[in-house]
Amino acid sequence: MIARQNRATSPASRPDPTAGTFHDDEGRWQALVRRDRAADDVFHYSVETTGVYCRPSCAARLAKRENVRFYSTCEQAERAGFRACKRCRPNEAPLAERHKDAVARACRLIENADETPTLSNLADAVGVSPYHFHRVFKMFTGVTPKAYSAAHRARRVRDELAQGATVTRAIYDAGFGSSGRFYASSTEQLGMTPTAFRAGGDGATIRFAVGECSLGSVLVAASDKGVCAILLGDDPDALARDLQDRFPKARVVGGDATFDQCVAQAVGLVEKPAAGADLPLDIRGTAFQLRVWEALRQVPPGSTASYTEIAERIGQPTAARAVASACAANPIAIAIPCHRVVRTDESLSGYRWGVKRKAELLQRERMAG
Repeated sequence: MIARQNRATSPASRPDPTAGTFHDDEGRWQALVRRDRAADDVFHYSVETTGVYCRPSCAARLAKRENVRFYSTCEQAERAGFRACKRCRPNEAPLAERHKDAVARACRLIENADETPTLSNLADAVGVSPYHFHRVFKMFTGVTPKAYSAAHRARRVRDELAQGATVTRAIYDAGFGSSGRFYASSTEQLGMTPTAFRAGGDGATIRFAVGECSLGSVLVAASDKGVCAILLGDDPDALARDLQDRFPKARVVGGDATFDQCVAQAVGLVEKPAAGADLPLDIRGTAFQLRVWEALRQVPPGSTASYTEIAERIGQPTAARAVASACAANPIAIAIPCHRVVRTDESLSGYRWGVKRKAELLQRERMAG
């Protein structure tokens, strides 16, 4: 035991510039008392009486100060004769990273499976209980595993139909066990019947109207399901052409007096973006886009998140560029608040409807807060 103590008291071999107040034993001890997660990547501590070493945030009972020693790395603690705590697992990736990896692996399993995996199968594949997996998956992606699977299969159907496949082939290639199961939810997933979607919206009716607001023109369009587009710009005709390009064979008609109320709500959302609006939405996109857009809706008004942070929240930390593309593809301005996403250095970067509008929306939200 004495030899182990001698090795434990050796100073850290390489100081960490990010350590901040953790540069000496007193600062490290205070971080340990606080269970400070910010210290987890800076140092570890051992307890003489138990023979284990832990992360500073470990929930184990606080040891007496005289029994605690500090180390910069797991290797130092293990060379001193201590073993890793089985509770906080300091020699493994942090819990949040393990969760992200598990969710990312589950997403890949869903996307590559011929048939939708069950919740139990997914949980077994990543090594956690079904209940815990369901909670963690929704925390990182914003949707349940079932909803993610449905969105992914719907995207596969869209892709197949867009490439000219027959409706039946598209349904089965997307992993639906029967056409009946797909048709039962096809309108919800595609916004219209599969045949109409394959025909570019042929037979669907899209109502729209253009209003004016302090940021220029705003076009609002809705299907029978809900608002499918809120477009901002300076040229009402250009906005109308944009809408027509989205549904080249749909029946695009002007909204009636009742629809004017929907436009007024959208204009109110532009003027007071922090207030939110109770608009029914018809959100259409790929499985990945839907995950990004759902994550955007979780960013509070007046706050921002980086593209990397959004990528981490959906369980794909290396997909920052794909997140940026999903933001650019968002057709429902403000209601899906892609204006709240910024670069890592907090600069505004691009915005589909102009950086000046993005800055103004953020300023209005901050003033309202």
